[in-house]
Amino acid sequence: MAGFNTAVSGIRAASSALDVTGNNIANASTTGFKSSRTEFADIYATAALGSGSNQPGSGVLVSDIAQDFSGGTVQFTNNNLDLSIDGSGFFQLDDGRGNVAYTRDGSFELDKDGFIVSKGGMNLQGAVYNEDEERGPVGDLAVTEKTSAPVPTTEMSLSFNIDEANDADQLRATYSREDPSSYTFSTTVGAFDLKGEETSIRYDMVEQRAQKEVHSFEQGAPGDFTVSGVTLDTSGTDYFSGIGTSNLSDATSAAGVLAWTTLQQEDPRIFDVEYDSANNQVNVIFKSEAYEYGGVVVGELTAASALSGEKITYKDSNESHTFALTPGPFTSDLTFKIAGVSFSVPASVANDVSQEEVANTIIAQAANIRDADPTIESISYDAATGLTFTFRASSGDIASDVSLKIEETPLAFFDAATVVDPTTSFLVPGDIVEGDNSYQGVYRMYAYLNPLNEEPRPLNIGNPGDVPGVAEVGPIIIKFSPTSGLLTEVNGETVPIDSDTPAPFITLPASNFDYGLAMRLDISGSTQFADDQIVNSSSQNGYTKGDLTGVSFSSNGEMTATYSNNQVKILGVVQIATFENQAGLQPSGDNQWLATNVSGNALLNDPGTGLNGNLRSSALESSNVDLSAELVKLIEYQRNFQANSKTLETLNTVTQNILQI
Repeated sequence: MAGFNTAVSGIRAASSALDVTGNNIANASTTGFKSSRTEFADIYATAALGSGSNQPGSGVLVSDIAQDFSGGTVQFTNNNLDLSIDGSGFFQLDDGRGNVAYTRDGSFELDKDGFIVSKGGMNLQGAVYNEDEERGPVGDLAVTEKTSAPVPTTEMSLSFNIDEANDADQLRATYSREDPSSYTFSTTVGAFDLKGEETSIRYDMVEQRAQKEVHSFEQGAPGDFTVSGVTLDTSGTDYFSGIGTSNLSDATSAAGVLAWTTLQQEDPRIFDVEYDSANNQVNVIFKSEAYEYGGVVVGELTAASALSGEKITYKDSNESHTFALTPGPFTSDLTFKIAGVSFSVPASVANDVSQEEVANTIIAQAANIRDADPTIESISYDAATGLTFTFRASSGDIASDVSLKIEETPLAFFDAATVVDPTTSFLVPGDIVEGDNSYQGVYRMYAYLNPLNEEPRPLNIGNPGDVPGVAEVGPIIIKFSPTSGLLTEVNGETVPIDSDTPAPFITLPASNFDYGLAMRLDISGSTQFADDQIVNSSSQNGYTKGDLTGVSFSSNGEMTATYSNNQVKILGVVQIATFENQAGLQPSGDNQWLATNVSGNALLNDPGTGLNGNLRSSALESSNVDLSAELVKLIEYQRNFQANSKTLETLNTVTQNILQI
């Protein structure tokens, strides 16, 4: 009877289903396990001819044991090497002997040689990076560098704010790194040499004072000499008037104008050159922005006219205008205005009004004049020189007719016997000392190498020096806009207006350091705002030796090593394997699958690309077995097994009855 075979096939199929269900239940806690389900197919015996369509079935068979590749629950751990895939894909493993497997079990560890291996000892595969962190082909992921070699500092970045409210006049006149009251701002940036030994570089900022530096020289006799390589001559009137004290900037001859223009180009520090014919003295005056910023180079063309005996003095940068007061007696009242302030001095023929009395009348109204014209700082009188108006240094170069606004009423100021034109001003313009506010927003920047337990050493950071084209130890000039407070110039180079373009670099030549490597400093973003003095950012690219402290993975698969010197190095990128038909993978045990002709070859890509899942570190994927569903299946398959056994028992009883007939 065919029914025996039918019952036996049912028992066999139910038994297989129980085996699959039992295996699922047994692996309910297996990391990365994928549950299976039993798929059945009926059996019909057919003949070539005359079989008809009403044939009893021949039983059942297990057509497939299919796996469910849906994701399991993610459980987080404290191990950085525990990995899970949030989505589709498999980890690729290689045992180094040609055997390649795929798994969802991401419980990896480091072996004694630094390779990332599974619990079974197979190597995790990924795109391996070389020493220069350049991506290479797929291979065994490993931590081959247990230490991070030291790297010397070659790049520094420093951004700071200097309080604009600081007053340079409150600083000590002579700068000293050991005297905090002689500099405006100071900060230190750490650095490392080739051996990883730590040192530091200190930067001091000194705000320029509202003073001009005067270099005075004695000249043997009038004649030729040079200043910063430009030839000048005191023997004639082409360059200097030769009468009293005259300035090169006032020269009107073609030779004098050319010399002054050339000198400004050759040495932008120079404000003017004076010649005192009475004392045969030459004064080279620096701009206030160049206060204590190097020396002046003078030379001789003839020994007789050589300059010698240099002396350095300082003069205020304020502009001053001096007026001589015309003497009386005055037959009419003096009526005039200064900066809009009205004055009226009574005239007296019998009692002459002195110059000093007129000056005192003006000085008595100094407060009102300053209120009307805030550029004026003070008013003073000297019998020998006259009435002097001194302007604030911040006002720079002032034109007297614009600023003072002196208005005189054209009256007969003098008696008839005086041989003076009655319309002539009684305030006669005299000497003008030009103002210079170039110091505003300007700082001298010094640098010192501070090795541990050693005396700080001044550094060459690009100071132009006295020899053209040869930098030397000393300060450089840093400029900020007096209006906006933004950085505008670094050591003579203009800072680009484009905020995305860095400021010119400050170069520290290799001669500064024993290991012979140059360094450069970027101070982009530094400001001079009316706010707290603060370092906004400070960084450098050097570091000391470091030991491996850990390995971690990012969501895009990057495997990075971290070291005790705070360095992070990319070692590789985990590759995720996908298949055209993952259902065709062949289970091989140990939570692994093998590729087959049915599944197709593995396609390797980075996590998160295409349909690949993202990587999660310190996490493991649990089994996707649903215990409740499996227990229901267990009851179902047990019932099927018992029912098929009953069929077999019934057929056996029928057979016994037939044999008894």
